Amino acid sequence: MQSLMTPGHKPVPVEILEAEIRRVCGSFNLEPMRRTGVVNGDVTTRRIGPFDTAIVALDASEVARSPRAIRQDPGEYFFLLVQDAGQCRVEQGDHVAELSPGDMFLVDSVKPSSFLYRGERSNQVSLHIPRDEVVHRFGNACAGGLAISRDDPLWVAMRAVIAKMLLEEGAQAQLGEAFLCLMGAYLHSTRITGAPAETLLSRALSMIDRHRADPTFGPRELAVRLNVSERMLQRHFRPLGETPGHRLLTRRLELAHARLSGRKDEQLSEGVTVVAFDCGFNDLSYFYREFRKKYGTTPGAVARCH
Repeated sequence: MQSLMTPGHKPVPVEILEAEIRRVCGSFNLEPMRRTGVVNGDVTTRRIGPFDTAIVALDASEVARSPRAIRQDPGEYFFLLVQDAGQCRVEQGDHVAELSPGDMFLVDSVKPSSFLYRGERSNQVSLHIPRDEVVHRFGNACAGGLAISRDDPLWVAMRAVIAKMLLEEGAQAQLGEAFLCLMGAYLHSTRITGAPAETLLSRALSMIDRHRADPTFGPRELAVRLNVSERMLQRHFRPLGETPGHRLLTRRLELAHARLSGRKDEQLSEGVTVVAFDCGFNDLSYFYREFRKKYGTTPGAVARCH
């Protein structure tokens, strides 16, 4: 699918880019990959059809909207996030989606959400659809976030309308109405076919991320909480090419790496052992071995480098 936008990545102070995101999209916190005070990114705005739209380019670690941010800045929109380039992991409630170019996710601004980029360059188009309009038309079908499957033919139609709104500044009202009608058709077909709003796999991935720092949490506990057998849980992970235990290990290592490479001044005295235990490891030799296997260096080297 052809790119919708090609915004640039330019070095900018973290606080400046975060302020721009907040000005355009609301209260979000930006977590950079490195403690340099600078991140490559850009935020621009454009009117696409009847919708205010943000085009966000960055190579940060994470952008998140917390419960505290929502209390300070109540949400007024659903953000239709269109991944234009790069990768992004979207997490909202029990909904987890790995976005590749072309994928779409409807983010509910009144619920906490996070966008994980893992340092990769990412370009996203975010259509800001008034929340009152969506709720009035579709009820609460979109509440809490919704991934729009690219396997559905309506995905092609929705993306085509977005592309047309980008190219043609006339007939904005008609194109906007056409897009909302397609979204309504998608929601209706989802209800008719009985497709679940969330899958066992998405619930498992979300639960792993919520409890990865707990050293007592493992595949067996995960299966118990999901009310399935460990064997069934493993079957659902097969399309990812990994096991629940491997996913849990990977997320713990990523958390530890982020902690070590993104330490703030007041955390410089924080040792590798403390980070390992805080990230769910209770065996230091195992932590060191797996960390080196994944990143090709030691935890101490990462801490000293940053």
